[in-house]
Amino acid sequence: MILWLNWQNTWSALARRERVLVWLALTVVVAGLLWRLALAPALQTVQTAPKRGDQLAQQLQSMQAMAAAAREWQGRPKVSREDALRVLATSLQQRLAGRAQLTPTGERATVTLSGVAPELLAPWLAQARSAARVVVLQARLTRGVNGWDGSIVLQLPPP
Repeated sequence: MILWLNWQNTWSALARRERVLVWLALTVVVAGLLWRLALAPALQTVQTAPKRGDQLAQQLQSMQAMAAAAREWQGRPKVSREDALRVLATSLQQRLAGRAQLTPTGERATVTLSGVAPELLAPWLAQARSAARVVVLQARLTRGVNGWDGSIVLQLPPP
């Protein structure tokens, strides 16, 4: 209450010109706060909305493609572990003859590579994933003079 009376006395003591300048300064401060807290964030949202919309549309298309691929994988018939090992062994003999060795151990299979060209390894991996339904768990490869050397650990399908 005392603060209000002091403010009224101070306000009354100001000349008309000074009161106008104080109101003008107060109006500028309030307008600045209104701009900073309410209008600027809304304007920024409006400006960035089309770009964000495009990004979200691309992300939606990507997710729809992944969902379609997942439905396709789910619709395929199951592959037994023995069939998967047979497909892996056959594909290794056909595509990477003499450069790869398959070692099955329980639920996993290890493929040891020796001098495999990159243009041969990528298609073999794609075939192994689609035909044998295996998943790459670990790959330890080094680039040698003749190609890739190392090992790839594959998760076999459940029995």
